Parts: sequence; C-alpha cells; structure tokens
Amino acid sequence: MDNHQVQFMVDFTMPQDLPEDFVSRIPQQRAAVNRLLSEGKILNYALSLENSKLWVVFSVQSESELIELIEQMPLTHFMKYRVSELTFYNASNPFVQAFSMN
Repeated sequence: MDNHQVQFMVDFTMPQDLPEDFVSRIPQQRAAVNRLLSEGKILNYALSLENSKLWVVFSVQSESELIELIEQMPLTHFMKYRVSELTFYNASNPFVQAFSMN
C-alpha cells in the first residue's frame, strides 16, 4: 500500500448570514475536525468570520480521498469550496516545547 501523502489547501466560503441549521451543526463540525486533526488528515484549520472564510490544509493519499472527507463534513453543503494541491507544506508547531538538558 502506498503511504505517499499529498497536501491540499481547501478554501471554503461561508454564507454571509449563517442560517440556523448551519449554526446548529457547528458542534458536529468541531467533532469531525477534531477527529481528523487527531488522525493527521487535517494539518491546519483557520476561520475568519469577518471575511466568511475557512481555510483547511488536508494531508491525504489522493484527491478522491480529500473530496470524500470534505463531503462528509457537516457544514460543507452550506459552503462553496476551492481545492488547491500544495507543492509543499512547511509549518512550525508553536505548542511543542524545545527539549532542554537543564
């Protein structure tokens, strides 16, 4: 089995006015995001309510796996999205403390 991972940036555009059904699904969305973060499928998740934008970096084996994950997320059908395959993805982890010999 090929374990080669590909990273994709998904740029979601949320509705300007959030419908009640959207708001009621936020806890389900957070649970799905937390699960995908713990599985290493989501690397980064950022939201700007001011701009009605959501950006997510996924690490998957294929674009078809990506689309399957996106379509399973509770809020996806309320939003438009655009997928970009990343040539590379570098990130620092500000929550990992450096090892000290002291």
